[in-house]
Amino acid sequence: MDTLRVGFIGTGKKKERGDRFGYAMAYEHANGFRRVAGCELAACADIVEENARAFAGAYGLPDGGVYLEYPEMLERERPDVVSVCTWMSLHERMVLDCVAAGVKAIHCEKPMADTWGGARRMAEAAAGAGVQLTFNHQRRYGRPYTIARQLIADGAIGAVQRFESEFGNIYDTGTHFIDMMSFFLGDGVPAKWVIAQIDYRTETLVFGGHCENQQVMLFEYANGVFGLVMSGAPGGGKPLGVINRIIGENGIIDVGVGHSPAEAIRWRKLGETEWRHPDTGGESIHGPGFVERAVEDVVDCLRTGRKCQLDASNALVATELIFGAYESSRTRGRVDFPLLVDDNPLEAMVASGDLKPERRP
Repeated sequence: MDTLRVGFIGTGKKKERGDRFGYAMAYEHANGFRRVAGCELAACADIVEENARAFAGAYGLPDGGVYLEYPEMLERERPDVVSVCTWMSLHERMVLDCVAAGVKAIHCEKPMADTWGGARRMAEAAAGAGVQLTFNHQRRYGRPYTIARQLIADGAIGAVQRFESEFGNIYDTGTHFIDMMSFFLGDGVPAKWVIAQIDYRTETLVFGGHCENQQVMLFEYANGVFGLVMSGAPGGGKPLGVINRIIGENGIIDVGVGHSPAEAIRWRKLGETEWRHPDTGGESIHGPGFVERAVEDVVDCLRTGRKCQLDASNALVATELIFGAYESSRTRGRVDFPLLVDDNPLEAMVASGDLKPERRP
């Protein structure tokens, strides 16, 4: 088995608890790579030397494998695999530089990019160069979600008709749970259109990017399945009360009624009054072990040539819906796909003054 040299761009600072300024996801990625035979954690780059050296010390990287500038790391270390764990505004440039450097596989944090054009350009560049580009929608590897997908595949609730979802915002948290809708459909199903409205009165920055306060979003996939997202109710109320609801012709599956393992998944057939609660083996909708499994699959796909379910082509489906929802709010109408804009409509509305969120004290 050939050894794969792994490099990390953006180590971050390990905190007791992650927040909207960072989760030090490089540590989570590294935990996954460390579990895979034949992966050598070779180098890391971070603009804060203290952070880079702390990461290197935690994972036993060689003294010469610490860099302040990632282009130097790419040139000198020639990694086979690179994890990009920075804020989304940096993803496009970093991924394109990794592609140009001849990296075999890039595993990038989500959201894909800070613009729709950036997301497309990354995917196109990687595909054109034969580089495996994946995005860390790690919930695809969690038991609550895989159980739900298997129930759908087994016909437990009949043909899927509609998804309903509640989460904090479309861009940051929405990238996970809109992606899960594609996962439940079996992937490969693009969206046809979206109509949405947002409210953004209080500035909310997550990893440096604007995220709306409240939204309503309706869309349709090419196979006729609909999606409805409502969230951000004033006072903390939950419009739908569940993170992912899957409505079939003969039943319902709820994934994420709450955050504990006992609340991770429930389902019932049409006409039943009692919920069924599958055993998730102690896993909640957040983990543990999802990122590690995702990284293990990324490496296995690279070695076997199998398309990874985290592939950029799958991530683009959710990303198009996200930026399409913002474009719908900007144009005050339905947006049909393919999405033709290049920018981030929410960021553009803030920059132009069309939206004037009040800054937090």
